[in-house]
Amino acid sequence: MRQLLAPMVAAFAISLALSAAAQQAPAPPKLEPLPEAPPTPPEIAADPELKPQVTTVQRENETIEEYRVNGRLKMIKVTPRHGHPYYLIANAAAKGGFVRYDSLDSGLQVPLWVLFSF
Repeated sequence: MRQLLAPMVAAFAISLALSAAAQQAPAPPKLEPLPEAPPTPPEIAADPELKPQVTTVQRENETIEEYRVNGRLKMIKVTPRHGHPYYLIANAAAKGGFVRYDSLDSGLQVPLWVLFSF
């Protein structure tokens, strides 16, 4: 038992000394705040074409928000009176078509390939 205790005590003492040495690290250099961002050029800030135009339509059972950029419909958000909102995003591959998303989360996308069909 004493043969196992001596190496364990030595390992503990070394780890204690190393952690104490790590805490005495030198202070970081004096940090300076970042400069303010330059203002947006007036020709860009005043351009309404760059901001999405949002059209809201209230219906009996739902609220529809249409988001357009440069006059083209990019996204539709449908919020039913009872339930969760869903999004219809313009799909470039399907000309004029939309893809439904239940959220705008771009997390893990599982492939839904059909390998066999009977």
